[in-house]
Amino acid sequence: MAASLLLRNSTLPILLSHTSHYSLNKPFTGHSSARTKSLPLLNSSKMEAAEITEKVEQKPAWEDLSSKKKIFVVGATGSTGKRIVEQLLAKGFAVKAGVRDLDKAKASLSHENPALQIVKADVTEGSVKLAEAIGDDSEAVICATGFRPGWDLFAPWKVDNFGTVNLAEACRKLNVKRFILISSILVNGAAMGQIFNPAYIFLNVFGLTLVAKLQAEQYIRKSGINYTIIRPGGLRNEPPSGNVVMETEDTLYQGTISRDQVAEVAVEALAYPEASYKVVEIVSRPDAPKRSYQQLFGSISHK
Repeated sequence: MAASLLLRNSTLPILLSHTSHYSLNKPFTGHSSARTKSLPLLNSSKMEAAEITEKVEQKPAWEDLSSKKKIFVVGATGSTGKRIVEQLLAKGFAVKAGVRDLDKAKASLSHENPALQIVKADVTEGSVKLAEAIGDDSEAVICATGFRPGWDLFAPWKVDNFGTVNLAEACRKLNVKRFILISSILVNGAAMGQIFNPAYIFLNVFGLTLVAKLQAEQYIRKSGINYTIIRPGGLRNEPPSGNVVMETEDTLYQGTISRDQVAEVAVEALAYPEASYKVVEIVSRPDAPKRSYQQLFGSISHK
């Protein structure tokens, strides 16, 4: 029985890419009512009697948000974090990129873009320094950090646990409105009956990475911050090859997703109140129906 639940071998190498880079109190709101415009008929004698009403598509909420304060992205030079920065800039947001290596950031990010500010930010150095980096001009924080595998078995706890907690505490001090965390499926694998899942075993070999992430999630959920926790499946660097599937927490134990789509989910979570105070798990599938992000987030219940 347990064997049937194991992650398929074809998925495991991609899910292991999580190890290469892991990676307040009220939601944003935008105009939700549809706008209409009226076109008069050519016959002027009937202008008062009839109109052609053309329904105009609802304006995405992020169009209103992008005119507000900056979005702070920590882990901005990582494979997923960089995509988040690029998508935010493309949507017209001002972005403050928090990075450990300024030279690397200037080489990999569009640092000449006037809407982008690059600042030094290391989540392992405590909440006080992080608060200084975030500043009072950041409307939301997106956390796309992740430890890099090495000989330090405490690295996952320094980055994915204590580092995430430090970041959440900095947001609380500054009263940042929104906190979005990129986590991982299978963080609660033991409770899901997935302790023999090859991916769960492998990822926890590196200093109990998934356990560290789960404890950070639990801290955020109790903090009072308006959060969205995103748990992607195995991360692919290739462009999207299917539509996003979004499920409630502790549901998905296999599957992959393009980093581009993970970044898109993180950015879209800023726009919809339906994303607030939720944990969502995401993969992509070629046969999945195309759904709007408002529908996807709205389909997930609070726990």
